[in-house]
Amino acid sequence: MAKDYLALEQEYVANSKALHQAGGEPMKAFRGLVQAASQDGALTHKQKELIALAISIAVRCEGCIVFHTRACLRLGVTRQELLETIGVAVEMGGGPSSVYGAQALACYDQMAAAAGAGS
Repeated sequence: MAKDYLALEQEYVANSKALHQAGGEPMKAFRGLVQAASQDGALTHKQKELIALAISIAVRCEGCIVFHTRACLRLGVTRQELLETIGVAVEMGGGPSSVYGAQALACYDQMAAAAGAGS
């Protein structure tokens, strides 16, 4: 049975919200770091999300893949851009990253289909 990435996303978002509400200053600081690191600079927010997705694949973090895939879709990442990002992640993370790269692609395809998007 295929994973339901949309349901996983809802679960991860709910859990993340609960942690951020209960986590006090460390989680507030983490949120600030995320916001600061994501801003356009020499690299665009879109480029930074693609990097974050590649790292998520290489370190094998399913929740991170879900969060960063959603962000990539919101920023207009195409399927081809995603595939090239997966290629870099597999280069850096080896065979196990190909398994998580396949999950990222399935997640993207599911989210894009639900949004009526995809390229």
